Amino acid sequence: MTSDKQARFGDIGIWSVALRPTGPDRRREVAEAVAELDELGYGTIWIGGSPSVGQAKEIVEATRRITVATGILSIWQHTAEDVAEQVREVEKNSPGRFVLGLGVSHDVMTPQYARPYSEMVAYLDALDAAPEPVPASRRLLAALGPKMLELSARRSVGAHPYLVTAEHTAQARSALGPDALLAPELKVVLDTDLERARTLARGMLGTYLRLPNYIGNLERLGFTEDDFTGGGSDRLLDVLFALGDLDTVRARVAEYHAAGADHVALQVLSGDRHRDLPRAQWRDLASAFSLGRP
Repeated sequence: MTSDKQARFGDIGIWSVALRPTGPDRRREVAEAVAELDELGYGTIWIGGSPSVGQAKEIVEATRRITVATGILSIWQHTAEDVAEQVREVEKNSPGRFVLGLGVSHDVMTPQYARPYSEMVAYLDALDAAPEPVPASRRLLAALGPKMLELSARRSVGAHPYLVTAEHTAQARSALGPDALLAPELKVVLDTDLERARTLARGMLGTYLRLPNYIGNLERLGFTEDDFTGGGSDRLLDVLFALGDLDTVRARVAEYHAAGADHVALQVLSGDRHRDLPRAQWRDLASAFSLGRP
């Protein structure tokens, strides 16, 4: 990783749907959790589940130095003009702390879904043309296939692929070239009982195995219909998740880095991922990776 990317994103981050602040009590709980992630030494907080810039702004304000990224904001839910203005407000108060992660979501979740690549190009054009443009250096794209990966390298700081293997990471690095950021997400279940860990993983993965974009990407990697039934085959789970103890997670993260990832965004699963803030496990992982230590 170049020194600039290292300083901005770090080697390891935390990805969580539960970090979208909603309601006063929840806002306090999330603010405390992200402040601790900042102190633990993680490089980036990734807010999952199609967050708004406004939600990201609250995370930025609750932290001191950590990079905050949307992972990802759906281009169908927010106009580029509104987003550019909101990013300007975040940047004015906390310069350099926020990165706008953009994605095209999925056709089964978005009624207006059509021509996703062309629509993303048009959205980036609109960000460039806004009164206060969002520069390429302050945005990144959710990308799986070659065309979107190429666009990520050409029109943004890089790519944030979700639900991918280390093999895909190597392919993505080849498509992106050496300079663009590559920050894949990796799901983690810290449980040494492998069957129990796989049960938790399957309960979460089943939702994604109904989405054609992910299925198509996994098929390009050689997986078949047999791998997509019942929440995922063992071989699919074993390459999409880090299942086991802290040593296992370190080894899996090392695979992604060796394949070309600059940064790995860890999504720690422990129960209800929309509500749970697994702070004890985040602490254990920070210690395992020696984050925040000289």
